[in-house]
Amino acid sequence: MADLIVRVVHNLGARLDGPMHLRFYLQPAMSALFAVRDGISDAKAGNPAYLWTVWSDKAKRRELLLNGWKGVGKVFLIAILLDAIYQIIEFRTFYPGEALITACLLALVPYILLRGPVNRIARRGLNAARPPRQT
Repeated sequence: MADLIVRVVHNLGARLDGPMHLRFYLQPAMSALFAVRDGISDAKAGNPAYLWTVWSDKAKRRELLLNGWKGVGKVFLIAILLDAIYQIIEFRTFYPGEALITACLLALVPYILLRGPVNRIARRGLNAARPPRQT
């Protein structure tokens, strides 16, 4: 088991400077763009922060997870495909677990971490742009 962990950590680190390393910039950037888009949409709709609602509201969890997958699913699948190509070129084999870890780090983590804060920032901007109510 320790050998497996050492291999996974070593292989993940090798991806940073090997062939196709540009994807470590492009895929999180694409994921971040989708998070910004979806966070602004959430703010306009008056929805609460994404990750907190997924965590705390069991009734909305499935709907939110499907919505999040719709937003970042293509980036995630492309990350798996590119990692599979990388592994075949570099290691001459395919480790599906490593591909999933890499795809999660490159696509899912930036999306999940950014969507809620973007929602909050956009909501503040939308509230500041509204004229004050006349009574």
